[in-house]
Amino acid sequence: MTQVNFRIDEEVKADAEKALKDMGLNMSTAITMFLVKVGRERRIPFEINADPFYSAENMAELERRIASVKNGASTLKEHELIEVDDE
Repeated sequence: MTQVNFRIDEEVKADAEKALKDMGLNMSTAITMFLVKVGRERRIPFEINADPFYSAENMAELERRIASVKNGASTLKEHELIEVDDE
């Protein structure tokens, strides 16, 4: 048996502990389950996606717009920040 130490945000830990308790698990058991699955499958056992802001298509669009501003074809305008609720 070995011990692993790591740092994590307090709120993240608290939220995870609450969810795990509802499942009848503790943090140590859940992390062990995760690591066993990683070892067996040689992959992260859930989907990980990159932030779409950094997609090649979005970067190309941003570069196009910057070039448009630089060559005078467009101007910068202020606008209200739009926040989207993911729910």
